[in-house]
Amino acid sequence: MHKKSSNLLGFSRNTFVFAVAIGLLLAGCGQYVGIGSNPTPTPSQVEVTDQNHTATLHVGQRLEVILHAPNGMNGWTHPKSSDESVLTPVVDTKATAPIGVTVAAFQALKAGNAEVTATASPKCPPGAACPMYVAFYSLKVTVTP
Repeated sequence: MHKKSSNLLGFSRNTFVFAVAIGLLLAGCGQYVGIGSNPTPTPSQVEVTDQNHTATLHVGQRLEVILHAPNGMNGWTHPKSSDESVLTPVVDTKATAPIGVTVAAFQALKAGNAEVTATASPKCPPGAACPMYVAFYSLKVTVTP
């Protein structure tokens, strides 16, 4: 006598169980709580503007720098880290900025110090004499464990 396998939603029992197991596995992705995890998480991102000149981050945190061009100046150059082994630039695919605003993101890789710098030059009409000065932005960053 041949026993007919049961069908659940048009699938064999084995296929259904396998699909449910895969679904549960995928639903659990990104949900990790380790032994001894910190019950009060620190923010994953620290944001600074052209008004800030110091910042402290923990390893693993992200730094977002938002600079507004001063009146009569071109936009800031893209901010750079003085020590990319401590604070490395990262691409922020969601960042959009209006004209005159420069946005940059960095990831804290290890404990140490780095300086983030950018410059802006005067906005001059074509053919006009242009003053020879530059605006300088500096942010001193300390990364702790």
